[in-house]
Amino acid sequence: MTKPTTLITTYLQMTSPEQFKPAFSESPDFNIIKIDRLDPDYYLFLYRSVGYEWGWRDRLLMPRAELETILADEAREVHVAYADGVPAGYIELEKVGDDVEIAFFGLRKLFIGRGMGKHLLSFGIERAWELTGQGGRVWVHTCNLDGEAALPNYQARGFAIYDVTSEPMPEKYVTDLE
Repeated sequence: MTKPTTLITTYLQMTSPEQFKPAFSESPDFNIIKIDRLDPDYYLFLYRSVGYEWGWRDRLLMPRAELETILADEAREVHVAYADGVPAGYIELEKVGDDVEIAFFGLRKLFIGRGMGKHLLSFGIERAWELTGQGGRVWVHTCNLDGEAALPNYQARGFAIYDVTSEPMPEKYVTDLE
């Protein structure tokens, strides 16, 4: 697959819990657990196994001490989805003021296409609304490097686009990491 030469980022938001359209699935082999003490090595395993194919590089390139500081921030939550006891994906929420950003969200390749993504996203949105303050919003961004189901999944859950930006593709998203 040829990577695009322009990075197009789409920003979406919900400004009211009434906009949320959940899609939970009932599966006995699928559960979501909050990680209370974020181990950087486990976190990087999740980050790489979910996002490397889609160009996620930021957390892989940052100094370890910076990552440890980010993961220790009490305004951040990471919830891991497990299927048959195996990590299937995760959702990371960051509260800033009254707003909550879905900072990272995705599934490992083996679990894509099984309905888990809409369930995990719905779980994350529900939790994000619990964390927001009066007048807060829940927001997320996606880009043209993400999987083709990302934007439709966000919109199906009730997110509305509020901005789209484009820029030349940053080198870090083009170059493979060793």
